[in-house]
Amino acid sequence: MNKRVVFQDRFLPYLLVAPQIIITLVFFVWPAFQALKTSLFLEDAFGLRSEFVWFENFVRLFSDPNYYKSLRVTAVFSIAVTVLSLSVALLLAIMADRVIKGAGTYKTLLIMPYAVAPAIAGVLWLFLFMPGVGVIAYALKTMAYEWNYVLDGEQAMVLVVIAAAWKQVSYNFLFFLAGLQSIPRSLIEAAAIDGAGPTRRFWTIVFPLLSPTTFFLLVVNIVYAFFDTFGIIHLVTHGGPSKATEILVYKVYFDGFLGQDFGGSAAQSVVLMAIVITLTVAQFRFVERRVHY
Repeated sequence: MNKRVVFQDRFLPYLLVAPQIIITLVFFVWPAFQALKTSLFLEDAFGLRSEFVWFENFVRLFSDPNYYKSLRVTAVFSIAVTVLSLSVALLLAIMADRVIKGAGTYKTLLIMPYAVAPAIAGVLWLFLFMPGVGVIAYALKTMAYEWNYVLDGEQAMVLVVIAAAWKQVSYNFLFFLAGLQSIPRSLIEAAAIDGAGPTRRFWTIVFPLLSPTTFFLLVVNIVYAFFDTFGIIHLVTHGGPSKATEILVYKVYFDGFLGQDFGGSAAQSVVLMAIVITLTVAQFRFVERRVHY
């Protein structure tokens, strides 16, 4: 028989959830409302006067070819970061799960990059790939490959993808390792007795049982690629060269704080919020069907 907790004070449940509701209202609902409100106004260069222009900012936004280029860059960047970080983290988790001696040391070293701020992660990889002085750039030069991310947009994209994925691998590793350790060993041993090889055991037993963890990390990593990689883009490439790495969140900053187009920047933030919400709902609506709980 299940016991049901009953609060004697009818106001106590509301009091307990009040801090979370207040935080949500102050740091999400109110900024979202302000962004939506600002997107309907056009301010002068000094920010002293604003004019209500309805949806003119959105019309200008969707008629701007640079915005569609930024949208494509964001799609490529987010997919690359998500796939790379998840695949590398899963591989490392599988390898760490098999280690017996020194397992704690291996796991600690693999978790350490999570403590590094995104901006610092970008600077670390910037030093490694810096033309002329970077270790990796020098190694590429010895192999007759000309590396200069300052001039080559594709190379710049590769650099920021590597930096962003490296930063997120540790986070994914934690969850994948926990998921692997929660799988009953009896299932894997039974499959091995039946003659299933390591690859078959992984795809028929391990990976399906990891689907809830994978689905959760898929949602988190896409949100991370859309928002939390701003520091990496800002310090490594500044959205260049020729806007080759200008993702949507960096374009909001560039047009709003540097270009002083507050109305257009607010319209971009509203569209960005709508895109992320739509992607998250679509994942829960269609991808979650394949999840085995």
